[in-house]
Amino acid sequence: MESPQQNPGEDYPERDWEAIIEAVLFTMGNSVELRQLAIAIGQSESVARQVTEGLQKRYEQENRGIQVIELENTFQMCTRTRYYENLIRVAAAPKKHMLTDVMLETLSIIAYKQPVTKLEISKIRGVSSDHAVNRLVEYGLVGEAGRLDAPGRPVLFATTEEFLRRFGIGSMIDLPSMNPEQEEEILHEVEEELQMKLNGQGEILESSKEGEPEI
Repeated sequence: MESPQQNPGEDYPERDWEAIIEAVLFTMGNSVELRQLAIAIGQSESVARQVTEGLQKRYEQENRGIQVIELENTFQMCTRTRYYENLIRVAAAPKKHMLTDVMLETLSIIAYKQPVTKLEISKIRGVSSDHAVNRLVEYGLVGEAGRLDAPGRPVLFATTEEFLRRFGIGSMIDLPSMNPEQEEEILHEVEEELQMKLNGQGEILESSKEGEPEI
């Protein structure tokens, strides 16, 4: 008679669960799904969450240089941001991408409207957003999230885990809610800005015409 298959985590006592999860997070580097942490200790996801949150609190209480953050039901070990300046004194400063106002505006639209196409973003902004979207993808803040079931099957874009990390957001539900009045105000400001640009171009054209020699 075969013995029942043993769960790999059952070889370890409860006192080792936290250490196992710590080892997994440290080794993986990137975010790890809760179900994977549960497999690592051979317990349910609810137990894995409890142990991981205990590890989080321990790091906070002991004021450690690293922390465990949650990103939409995944966990990741990373450097505590307030020690960043100390870190770069002994290491080459990582490249920090600066976001222009246009890129921030485009990123905001994607965050609140995702998944969204470049065409939809451009309609909201009133100008082409191809360059801004491409740069956000390059920076890892935005990524492809499938294709729209429409002619040409345009790419849909959505925010990434890097977006959550960069802005200190645990989940997209933590984004501030935008009421219809705020959305209408933003659209109105974009329309005004576009109209001003069009008027400015018209004045330049009129000025150039006035300067033309009569024939």
